[in-house]
Amino acid sequence: MDASRKKDLQKIACKVRMGVIEGTYNAKSGHPGGSLSISDTLTYLYYDKMNADPKNPDDPDRDRFVLSKGHTAPALYSVLAIKGYFPEAEIKSLRHIGALLQGHPCIHIPGVDMSSGSLGQGISAACGMALAGKIDGKSYKVYTVLGDGEIEEGQVWEAAMFAAHKKLDNLVAVVDNNGLQIDGPISEVCSPEPITDKFAAFGWHVITADAHDFDSLEAAFNEADTVSGKPVVIVQKSVKGKGVSFMENQVGWHGTAPNKEQYEQAIAELTAQLKELEG
Repeated sequence: MDASRKKDLQKIACKVRMGVIEGTYNAKSGHPGGSLSISDTLTYLYYDKMNADPKNPDDPDRDRFVLSKGHTAPALYSVLAIKGYFPEAEIKSLRHIGALLQGHPCIHIPGVDMSSGSLGQGISAACGMALAGKIDGKSYKVYTVLGDGEIEEGQVWEAAMFAAHKKLDNLVAVVDNNGLQIDGPISEVCSPEPITDKFAAFGWHVITADAHDFDSLEAAFNEADTVSGKPVVIVQKSVKGKGVSFMENQVGWHGTAPNKEQYEQAIAELTAQLKELEG
């Protein structure tokens, strides 16, 4: 990737992370850890990969995105706001009664293609969208992001079997492999490992990537474009809480919002990172 473009994406991702912190702090609830781990991926998708236009959010030929791990909505809302789907000021009203942005993605929000949050169901919806595209002769792609804890859900594997059977090569799933879920390390709760081997056994084309390296993300999604006849999964190694020192690799930032002191420290750290990128 061109160095200038990479730096632009890094700056946007930093702003997305600021939105995650802003939203969860003002909500006094939410899931910052897993939101921070997918901030780079969503930045890449919405700013470099997907055919998605905030001026025409219902374009029937647009690429679709489903946040299967819907509890990390703060990251999706942040990238959508920065992209221009709705005012960035909405971020501060996250989870407030009557506000546009609730705890999980809702289809009435501009830019949100599927209401999600019940773990395991998002990928099934994505399969339906991809199959509809095939039936309608459309060229759009469907992208979905799952948590590595989420794939302990049986419904995920029903969807995986269905996608391979229907040869949904217009479907790209991303497994955010940060190794942690609400009850602890995935290896201790109910290990889904080896993730790559399982998807391969279900008939998927498997790619691995570094979730925080835009060169790696670009290579992975470009490889996905070359695959025909089967769905693609990108298993990305990530860091829960990425970008905020005291949140990184900490299981506790799942359902816990920063207090005032933590908020100020997180924003200060991200501001410093942004200034360094802009320098």
